[in-house]
Amino acid sequence: MATLNALKLTTARKPRALPDAVKRRNKLILKLTEQRELALAQIEGRTYAPKRLRSVQDSDGNRVVREQAVRIKPWWWTGEKNETLLAVFYGSKTLELAKGKTAVEVANSKELVNVLDVLIGAAQNGELDAQMDAASTKLRDGFKK
Repeated sequence: MATLNALKLTTARKPRALPDAVKRRNKLILKLTEQRELALAQIEGRTYAPKRLRSVQDSDGNRVVREQAVRIKPWWWTGEKNETLLAVFYGSKTLELAKGKTAVEVANSKELVNVLDVLIGAAQNGELDAQMDAASTKLRDGFKK
């Protein structure tokens, strides 16, 4: 019992489900982290292809779970004035970061990692919750008849 006395014990219950805002936030943070890793790989001159489990049929017709590389599409591109522009997506919708502004202008590709870090911090602080909620509503409305 002396070993347990060294720990800080508390009463807590694990919630059955996370709130929708937290689920959206976690999804966006995961995607921004993937974009950050892709940007780092591009700067270092290597490829970034994370592995996902996929269910495929083998030659006998049986379903087999295999690990396959997934291609991640970059959220940034080069603009008309040779500047790098970065858009943030939630699903297939572009998030409006400010009124009428959907992209971040980045001076060069090396600064892209820093901008992605700032966006990850903003998502963790809940600063993008309203934009994600609006994008989620737009996505849901697209499925209604």
